[in-house]
Amino acid sequence: MTTTALSNPPGADELRRRFDAAGGFTVGVEEELMLLDPDTLELAAVAGELLRRLGGDGRFKPELPAAQLEIATAPAASVADAVAQLTAARRDLAAAADGLVLPAVAGVHPFSAAEGVLSSGGRYDVLQAEYGSIARRQLVAGLQVHVAVGGADRTLAVYNALRTYLPELTALAANAPFHGGRDSGLASARPTICEQLPRQGVPPRLESWEQFAAELRWGARAGSVPQPRMWWWELRPHAAFGTLELRVPDAQTTVGEATGVIAFAQALVATLAERHDAGEPLPDAPTWRIEENRWSALRHGLDGTLADLGSGERVPTRDRLGELVDAVAPAAERLGCGDALLATRAAIVANGAVRQRAVARERGVDGLARWLTERFCA
Repeated sequence: MTTTALSNPPGADELRRRFDAAGGFTVGVEEELMLLDPDTLELAAVAGELLRRLGGDGRFKPELPAAQLEIATAPAASVADAVAQLTAARRDLAAAADGLVLPAVAGVHPFSAAEGVLSSGGRYDVLQAEYGSIARRQLVAGLQVHVAVGGADRTLAVYNALRTYLPELTALAANAPFHGGRDSGLASARPTICEQLPRQGVPPRLESWEQFAAELRWGARAGSVPQPRMWWWELRPHAAFGTLELRVPDAQTTVGEATGVIAFAQALVATLAERHDAGEPLPDAPTWRIEENRWSALRHGLDGTLADLGSGERVPTRDRLGELVDAVAPAAERLGCGDALLATRAAIVANGAVRQRAVARERGVDGLARWLTERFCA
């Protein structure tokens, strides 16, 4: 295996210190976005040129695909603050991109080639050398939501419980039904592309910080996880920030749609933390059962069913999500994002996958790409 320079992963005591230091359910957002050629609407590998136009603005970062950038917000005390940062960043990026590319957001591009040009230098060269064509297929865009729980033991308890809700988040945020110019038959094709890399999907349960430190230490020595940032999974304790990072949502086409996902994530994390503080048992289940629900969520999206992780009884996914939003609404009100849950409820009726298919029926797949660019600053 090709490896990069190994980091010295944090030990259990250092991990506890970092997760004890964070808190307050602050929110940070990382949004990956696509850059499209104004004429062909294909992916355009000009991220480096756009970054130069942006003049070193720290909100904008390169990504593995050379036709992609990331917007990163500063930790925010509220969802409203995080959304305001994201809105301003989108507008500034669109202004800088004028005449060069059209920015657009979805989990995957609806018709560009399956493999694309990658960014060069540093870790990108390492990833390309190790994974080859698989790396060139990672033309995917996610919405990563960081929430600072506060308290190392509390954070670990919430992490283990939050694993069981990843299918619900997958269904809610599914926004990638088209890939390679056709309907994939999935609500989101993004997870199936990501799965070609290791450490994807539902993460392992962690019994202790000692176990997490041991896993990171083994990964560093083996060369497979030379840095904690390569502990990829759809949910992870972020070893540098002291947050829980939800990596499961597809990138959302509009800021309004992203708002619903961000608010739901923050309120769900806070609800689980409050239940932990009250001494209530938090949900737990074998990983394979969670993965069964994950498959239904990425395949059928809102139109599928999810199984109770204990009894196996199946319920419509929309009903399950509606019940869950009701359950987290009190925490959302306390955090000041109660109104933002209206966007979550709207997404239960029609998420990104539903909207994309409706547009494609009227405008075709080419028209869908144009529609995505038109919605960037909506």
